[in-house]
Amino acid sequence: MSIRLAIHGGKPTVVYNGPHLIWPEITPKLEQAVIGQLHKAISIYDRSGIYEEFEEKFSHYHHVRYALGTSSGTAALYSIFVGAGLKEGDEIICPSYTFFATISPIFFTGAVPVLCEVQEDGNIDPNSIEKLLTPKTKAIIVTHMWGIPCEMDRITKIAKKHHLFLFEDCSHAHGATYKGKLVGTFGDAAAWSLQGQKNVTAGEGGIMLTRNKDIYYRAMLLGHFNKRCMKEINKNNKLYKFAVTGMGLKLRMHPLGAAIANEQFDYLDEWLKTKRKIAQRFDKAFSTMPGVRPAIKPAKSNPAWYAYVLRYIPEELGGLSIEGFFSALQVEGCIMLDRPNSTCPLNHHYLFKCPEKLFPSYKGKIKYKVGDFPVAEKFHKHSLKLPVWHDERYTELAEQYIEAFRKVTSYYVSTSKRL
Repeated sequence: MSIRLAIHGGKPTVVYNGPHLIWPEITPKLEQAVIGQLHKAISIYDRSGIYEEFEEKFSHYHHVRYALGTSSGTAALYSIFVGAGLKEGDEIICPSYTFFATISPIFFTGAVPVLCEVQEDGNIDPNSIEKLLTPKTKAIIVTHMWGIPCEMDRITKIAKKHHLFLFEDCSHAHGATYKGKLVGTFGDAAAWSLQGQKNVTAGEGGIMLTRNKDIYYRAMLLGHFNKRCMKEINKNNKLYKFAVTGMGLKLRMHPLGAAIANEQFDYLDEWLKTKRKIAQRFDKAFSTMPGVRPAIKPAKSNPAWYAYVLRYIPEELGGLSIEGFFSALQVEGCIMLDRPNSTCPLNHHYLFKCPEKLFPSYKGKIKYKVGDFPVAEKFHKHSLKLPVWHDERYTELAEQYIEAFRKVTSYYVSTSKRL
């Protein structure tokens, strides 16, 4: 009996009754947390109340002393770069494949982002880092893409050997571990996004962690002026004289966002257990399916599975384009299947081809072009992104998505054999 795809008039495989994903889930307990905060305070000037509660919880979970909530993950990253004192003349080694906001705050410091090739898993390639080092190199930043940890033992060794700052962008990787150690605890500072789609969300928000008091003080001065700085910066410290004004920006998280994140964070480990079970189902199914390869993860790592990124292998399905494969799966009912677009190799963005159009001081310093990072570009071109659900009630839906992939791949394998 021949297979009839939905795109050819057959019945769709995915017939799940209900939304394919509700995130974040607005529970009665979450509503109570927000309403309770409304009656306490909607503006907080120092590290007290819900700020203190959430930052202490996040800090204790990671066993890192200093935590600073911010208005976004981008602001958290910017706070790290300013906190570390990045300046014009410095260089920072960055992954060529990441969300652009990992790197774009560097432009506001005057330092030069030096893009580095990635591995087949989309994470920065440790073998390429040392080749890019110069006397101007001051730091390395890594992103744990899609929640999969980078090879942090090798990267940490490089940073220590060359006396460089090491920063981690953990925006996709809340609760991920590498060799039993939480990401965000390997380097000098780390940042997490708490944007609406993240594993822990504040709606909009971010948070940074550091063990380095100087980074923490300067990060506070960047966007948390006056009362917080006056209370926390030691009066004998040379930075205290700036406490009232800071650097003049306000980058605080909204108290209502902090209340949301604080409530959500309590469930992170529970959600990760379910996400990892569903990811294991994907691993098992896709490892034997033609046309796709399961997500790659380093040995002894435990990803956070912000998303599950498959690699498409067109030659195994008769040369079918990724656009054709994607369309067939969408019509089968895989409406949450995605092709990452704005998350792409940074050399594809105009900002990294001609930054001087927005930042005049960068004229002649950066001139990346399409083709500069073939591994990153191949990864992006052949990527398909699936959600990794956080609740057992989505297990049936995950199985239906797998069956849709099996149906489509089987059809095109049989078609290619007949040709």
